[in-house]
Order: sequence, then C-alpha cells, then structure tokens
Amino acid sequence: MTHRSGLLLAIDLATARRDEAQTQLQRNQHAEAFAQDQMHQLQQYAQETEQRWMQGAQVSASPEMLRHHYQFMSRLNQAVQLQDGVLASNRQRVDAARQVLLSAEFRLMSFKQVVATRQGSINQARQRQEQKQMDEFASQQSQRQQRLQAENET
Repeated sequence: MTHRSGLLLAIDLATARRDEAQTQLQRNQHAEAFAQDQMHQLQQYAQETEQRWMQGAQVSASPEMLRHHYQFMSRLNQAVQLQDGVLASNRQRVDAARQVLLSAEFRLMSFKQVVATRQGSINQARQRQEQKQMDEFASQQSQRQQRLQAENET
C-alpha cells in the first residue's frame, strides 16, 4: 500500500466517522426537540389547569377540592421538573455530539490538508522537472544555432 493510498483510506474513514457523528447529532437534536415539545405541552397543560381551577374556585371550592387541586398541581410540577431534567440531559448529548462532529470534521480537514500539501509538492517537483527539460532543450537549441552560425561563417 502506498503512502498516498493510506492517506486516501484515512480520508475515507474520517469521512465515514464525520457522517456518523453528523447523523448522531441530528438524532440528538430531534430527541431534544421532542423533549422540548413535551415540556411545552406540560407547561401549557399546567397553565390551563390552573386557569380552569381559578374559574371553578370562584363558584365553589371545598377544602377537599382545594387539597386535591394542590396535590394534582404538585404532581404536575414534579412532572415538569422531571421533564426539565430530561431536556437538560438531551442538551448535554447535543453538545457532546457537536463536539464529536467538530473533532471529526477537524480530523478530516487535516487529512485533506496533508493530501493537498503533498499534491502541491508533487506538482512543484513536476514543474521543476519540466522547466529543467525545457532549459536543457533550449540550451541544446542554442548550441546548435551557434554551431550552425560558426559553420556558416567559415
């Protein structure tokens, strides 16, 4: 295996890892969006329940109903807090996935830069070789012309 094909293989692997990291980031972002949507629904439900309770309590509110309402709202607030933890966990996963993706992209770009640098060196060496050949050809042409001139003068 040549050094160049080794680099190309490394680029292929780095590209695959970058693509996997990108897919994982998208999955984590979808999970975060889902958790955010659930949080919004819970908060909206709690707000609507509180509004309905306030309207109903103005008509009649027994101590037993008041106690049940507070227990229900307490449980609903616990659900909101649990969902807040889920949301925070999802945010951490998204941040971690972003870091993995950035690392994978950096690695891929590094390999591509190495290939580009080596290709530039190869191109530069090729240009020097071509210039050398052209200089030799020009030198031979010049020597031929000088010989022809010298022969024509004699």
